[in-house]
Amino acid sequence: MAKPKSTYYDYVYLISFIVLFIAQFIRTCDGAVPLLGGKKLIIGVPKKPGFTQFVDAQVNPSDKRQLVKVTGFSIEVFNATVSHLQSTGFNISFEFRAFVNDHGDSAGTYDTLLRNIPGQYDAVVGDVTIVANRSNYVDLTLPYAESGVKMLVKVRQDQNSNMWSFVRPFTWDLWLSIVMFSIFIGGTLWFMERNANKNEGLEIPHQRGQLINRVSILWLPLSHAILPERESLVKNCSRFVLMLWLILACILMQSYTASLSSILTVDQLQPSYLGFDDLVRDPQINIGYQRDSFVRDLLVGRLNFDESRLKSFRTIEEYKDALDKGSGNGGVDAIFDEAPYIKVFLKESGLSYGMFGLSYRTGGFGFAFPKDSNITSYFSRAILNITESDGMEQIERKYFGSSDVDDELQEQMMLSSDNTRTSLTTYSFGGLFIVIGGLTVLALLVSESGVWRNPIMLAKACSKTLLTRCSEKISQMGKGSAQSSQNPTRPTRIDA
Repeated sequence: MAKPKSTYYDYVYLISFIVLFIAQFIRTCDGAVPLLGGKKLIIGVPKKPGFTQFVDAQVNPSDKRQLVKVTGFSIEVFNATVSHLQSTGFNISFEFRAFVNDHGDSAGTYDTLLRNIPGQYDAVVGDVTIVANRSNYVDLTLPYAESGVKMLVKVRQDQNSNMWSFVRPFTWDLWLSIVMFSIFIGGTLWFMERNANKNEGLEIPHQRGQLINRVSILWLPLSHAILPERESLVKNCSRFVLMLWLILACILMQSYTASLSSILTVDQLQPSYLGFDDLVRDPQINIGYQRDSFVRDLLVGRLNFDESRLKSFRTIEEYKDALDKGSGNGGVDAIFDEAPYIKVFLKESGLSYGMFGLSYRTGGFGFAFPKDSNITSYFSRAILNITESDGMEQIERKYFGSSDVDDELQEQMMLSSDNTRTSLTTYSFGGLFIVIGGLTVLALLVSESGVWRNPIMLAKACSKTLLTRCSEKISQMGKGSAQSSQNPTRPTRIDA
């Protein structure tokens, strides 16, 4: 039987099989698996004039649509993610393109940029916030940076500072208690030393007046502490009382210094508007946000702010200028933005501003890919590996510096704005006053034992005399009853 002749299709199948085999062999030897069938990814990046620490897209001056260079935190993270995928056996090629118009400015909001996937771009890389409505038309990776909307305000510059600020650490009842206790200590020292140091100035001459003599009790303890060579204490009990007064004065002085420092620091850190309710109640307060950000929709749709009160800004300089002016001068008193942007602003502007208020959570920053794309899961796993490694910390330090000190400072500022400041009261030192007062009274009793000796001896003599008289009366009553029993009285007989 004759063999059938080979047809044209047989040769095609054979050649296709050989080509596929060679391709598989090359891929196996190379160890790289191309994503999206080896297609070069067109990556869209936003163009923004402010906060270029995240994305800084530089276009060609002659051709505004041509991207020359792109840098920033988000770009560094994306490059690190691609490097990780390449190290695990994937072959990825991509090209960055700026989302700009003919003039080299941003061509729209972030939502407009994301809606160009797919079509104009295969992915979008930048500081893209992961929110629920964006997941309806794109796939977003796991976040590579945490986020959340906070409130930025200008802190108050010690509005309560005046010429009487030095009395604010203590309440008026505590100041009065200190004066009364000083009078008590001075009077005690004067009483104990009245006969021991008459010639050394403790007793004011009569011709200078009784009023001066009484007022001198106030400064008597202090004069002995500062000028011991002029007015020395003779009795040991007096020295003990003076030591107690010095201990009390030292504790009060340290507490006063700490309280005054705390009050002045808290006044410097407290914001002009402490809470969200203050913004809602006062319609004259203008509120700012970052242009082209989703925060505007949050302020209008969720927080119900009137659009006439909203003002948009782009750069750190615009933020600072608006907060410095305030609502009364055409600026704003609060700016709502995501925490990473506010932290960058605070690093640039110093401690004249603060981040306060409740945090409106978001999903963080991520990368965007076409809906139902198989590439999203690969990048998400790569982002997890990058964020858990030391590489992410190095990238953050490169663009934002060390954040440990700033985070701790912001935490203290937030705590200081939430806690109410109160001055120290008499109750705060009640135990100390009781202990020192009791020891002073005890020292006075010991020092003046001679004064109390005569009344005590007189009381003893009186009690002894009273007891002697009582015992004599009792003995007399006993003798009388004994005689009555020996000679009983006979009844008298009466004759009729």
